[in-house]
Amino acid sequence: MICKIIHSARLKRPPLASRKALPECSSAPQIRFVYTLIALVLMLCTQAAFAAGGGKTHVIELWAEKIPAGVEGGNDLFAYRMAGHIIQEGATETNVTSRYAAEPTIPGPTIVIDEGDEVMLTLKHVFDPGNSASFEQVSVHVHGVHYDIHSDGTLEYINLVADESATPTMSYTYHWIAAPGTAGTWAYHDHNMITLNGAEDRGLYGALIVNNKTSTMALNKAGNLKTVSISSIKKEYVLFIGDDAFWGTEIDNQTGQQTSLWENPTLSAQQGSNVRFHLISLGSNTHNFKLSNYGWIDPGTNLIITEKVIGPLEKHVFAVQAGQSSQYKDDTFSSNSLGMKGNFNVIP
Repeated sequence: MICKIIHSARLKRPPLASRKALPECSSAPQIRFVYTLIALVLMLCTQAAFAAGGGKTHVIELWAEKIPAGVEGGNDLFAYRMAGHIIQEGATETNVTSRYAAEPTIPGPTIVIDEGDEVMLTLKHVFDPGNSASFEQVSVHVHGVHYDIHSDGTLEYINLVADESATPTMSYTYHWIAAPGTAGTWAYHDHNMITLNGAEDRGLYGALIVNNKTSTMALNKAGNLKTVSISSIKKEYVLFIGDDAFWGTEIDNQTGQQTSLWENPTLSAQQGSNVRFHLISLGSNTHNFKLSNYGWIDPGTNLIITEKVIGPLEKHVFAVQAGQSSQYKDDTFSSNSLGMKGNFNVIP
């Protein structure tokens, strides 16, 4: 609870236009003391959460790169690439880097972990910033899981501690804890390049999936609510909903292999298999997601729904049993006019 209160308080800072530099006065030491105390409490909360988890450690190296000219927007876009992912469990180490694409992708790599796991993510800035100082810092800011102030992935102007960025000459390491209660699908994104909000609109974003300890979820099966194990999910579809397109990744859970499908992707499934959709909204628009001829359980309820309104920064995760080929779409007026849709092909 303390962690939640502090996090909420840290988000309620005044807009940029109303902020002023702190004067050199007698209150400055007290203000510094308060922020030091907040950082200490956050650190203790994080350590306690990790101690309660006792899971695996994911040692990850992520690179921020420019998309090569001529590929999905050329030099106008940037992307993350998975350079290394090693899972440590006791004395055992498993290298799973081959699961990911060998090139930078939009969305970035989907990181899949369990409640109780720990992530040590080192980010490297591997593109030429040119003559612009606004391209010299890049970061990873994650939602949903626990971390201390040094892993917030923001600039000192915001966090009052440090610029938590990778630069062309120095990498930066972030420490995340998937404490109990953090299960879900969460976005991670840059927060420091170009503007204080980062360059997620230029391609620097990806997903973190934290599977719950019960390893079950609800599924609509012929109009009835069924509880199925997450291990029965054959494929994961991660769909970011932008203001003008879907951007997606498909994950084969039998092999762990990830396939980046880029813009308005075609998804595929074997008939009769259980699959899971992870929807994350980007940008500033509100969306109305539909999957034709399918209904699914609205998480946290027993209701079967056939469409879902998703606002900016919201997410929605659900599972279905693949029965027939269909089409997914964002059924708002502007999105229909932009052709925001894709095929869901079911193979008999």
